Amino acid sequence: MGENVAPSPQKGRGRKRKKPSRHKNAAPKAATLQQATAKGAARPDTANAPTSASNGRPQGDIVALRRNWLERTAYAALDLGTNNCRLLIARAGGDDFTVVDAFSRVVRLGEGMTATGRMSEAAMDRAVEALTVCAEKLKKRNVVLARSVATEACRQAVNGAQFIERVKRETGIHLDIISPKEEARLAVMGCHALLEDGDGPALIFDIGGGSTELVLVSTRNVIPEILDWVSVPWGVVSLTESERAEGDSPEQLKASYQSMRDKVMASFADFAARLPEDGGDRRLLGTSGTVTTLASVYLKLNSYDRRAVDGLRLQTSAMRDISRELAHRNIAGRAEFPTIGHERADLVVAGCAILESIFDIWPGERLGVADRGIREGILRALMASDAKRRNRRN
Repeated sequence: MGENVAPSPQKGRGRKRKKPSRHKNAAPKAATLQQATAKGAARPDTANAPTSASNGRPQGDIVALRRNWLERTAYAALDLGTNNCRLLIARAGGDDFTVVDAFSRVVRLGEGMTATGRMSEAAMDRAVEALTVCAEKLKKRNVVLARSVATEACRQAVNGAQFIERVKRETGIHLDIISPKEEARLAVMGCHALLEDGDGPALIFDIGGGSTELVLVSTRNVIPEILDWVSVPWGVVSLTESERAEGDSPEQLKASYQSMRDKVMASFADFAARLPEDGGDRRLLGTSGTVTTLASVYLKLNSYDRRAVDGLRLQTSAMRDISRELAHRNIAGRAEFPTIGHERADLVVAGCAILESIFDIWPGERLGVADRGIREGILRALMASDAKRRNRRN
């Protein structure tokens, strides 16, 4: 039943990069050539990288030039979710990587989908606008391998395929709609290094905009093994749209929050029944906007600071207290917290309901917070695949 989350080599040989068009609207085509698909990764352009000593240079110089070229190359990971569009561009460095560029924008791609089953024109326009920025960044950087993925909104929308085609046509970016299982695997790969030491399995979770993934992992080995997992169709957008509060009175807010909790607990029921009764230390690690936002509230930050949040460990009781305080405030009251503001005030309560439900089924005392996840998992997979390919060639 266990499954290793270590990156596996990409299948297929990929596509050769072509010379960029001289047409003034060549940016989309350049971005397309840098995409990695589910079947294979785009192959780096090594025309300018030394490969032999036939040019008369000493072998040592050639090796140094190749190393210099590799150090300047970049990899990119793009994650288009139900609520956010995020891009990360990094260079490999030893066992880790160095971020050289990043982009994040709230696009609310899944807005209104609960009622219609479709992505609205306005939502798709917002997403395409953000992806156009991403395409320009891919063009500017020396990106040799990239993978762009889309998650729950594109999986569920009846017009998801048409949207993917529009994105490719207008931005050059090929979005790979990944399965919930792949989404869970990438999230684990991207953040498991932040797991606290301890005995027994650990629960890693990702609260998204349209779905939530829970993954039970064993940490007996360096690379965690997936023991069990589940994806439920409740994220901060879908749950918010399913449960609109009828008013702002304390009673109405309380009833709305409890209804959210009931829906989430029902969706967790089968997975919760499979969890081991003896959970050891019951370690918890969360990667999502919900946990990072609540962590910033806990730290009383005036503006979000990734360095303070990523890797933070705190008591789950403190996160419950914050969740319940937010749930009993109206939207204006939630927006008073600087790191929530008006942008997140309407969605944060749904995240709190999901978070408390996770604590109910896996009652650990401490929570690890990760401001990393799918994008970092993609980058590690791309770099590992590229390293294997280079080693085979050498």
